[in-house]
Amino acid sequence: MTLFEMQQEILRLKKEKDVCILAHSYQASEILEIADFCGDSFALSKKAATVGNKTVFMCGVRFMAETVKLLSPEKRVVLVSPDAGCPMAEQLDTELLAALKNAYPDYTVVAYVNTTAELKALCDVCVTSSSAVDAVRKIKNDKILFVPDCNLGDWVSKQIPEKTFKFVSGGCPIHARVSENDAKAAKAAHPGALLLVHPECKPSVVALADYVGSTSGIVDFAKKSGAREFIIGTEISISETLKYACSDKRFYPLSKNLICPNMKLTTLPDVLGALNGGGEEIMLDDVIMRKARVCIDRMLESEKK
Repeated sequence: MTLFEMQQEILRLKKEKDVCILAHSYQASEILEIADFCGDSFALSKKAATVGNKTVFMCGVRFMAETVKLLSPEKRVVLVSPDAGCPMAEQLDTELLAALKNAYPDYTVVAYVNTTAELKALCDVCVTSSSAVDAVRKIKNDKILFVPDCNLGDWVSKQIPEKTFKFVSGGCPIHARVSENDAKAAKAAHPGALLLVHPECKPSVVALADYVGSTSGIVDFAKKSGAREFIIGTEISISETLKYACSDKRFYPLSKNLICPNMKLTTLPDVLGALNGGGEEIMLDDVIMRKARVCIDRMLESEKK
């Protein structure tokens, strides 16, 4: 079966079986092409909650599928590649978080969406990379315990210097492996290009950027900008996506090491296999779901204000 034939079979089966396919922006182009929705993880979860399909497939990693389930508990949610996890989401366990809460009882616990449902159940407010600054600014408490990404937390804290922050030593190992020297070398190699980076990168890299934002923020900035050249400081697939979307512009990955192996686990044959009974249905404990949903609902309420 050729790639095109496989895509056609997937499109036929998803219609026949009434399946909505979500694909994170870091997925391969051939997967993005057969998805119903593409984008950042939480945006996909919100989209899934609006569709009539009773079954939703997540082409992404486990915490993303869990978030879909939290927002759509009545739906059958399937993680297409069961082995696709997120090192950041797995860095902090419930025991350590409980200890941190005991150590800082007067701090509001803010959880990055890149966390497990179990961790969200112990936190006060959930945030995304695009909503974090606004959401934290709206929290009445001036003491914030931000988990698990200390790089994103540092970036947020610089926007809100009037609040006190505590961080945990954690973050995205893919974004964090990019160094200040990498950023300087890329800028030297492409002196006319704007540097766009994700806030999961190290503070020294973020400081050199012309724009800092979420994956979708980076894509939107590059599309709308009058500039013609860009260095992309997030997962390398975004450079490829932008090359297709803006063929009149030039895009360079900040580093060839910006490759997420977990995102690359999901393949087109996996999607076809899930439509034929493969993948893993996401099942969450009712108590965990209820408590974790509180954390997410507070973020959604914050977005309305």
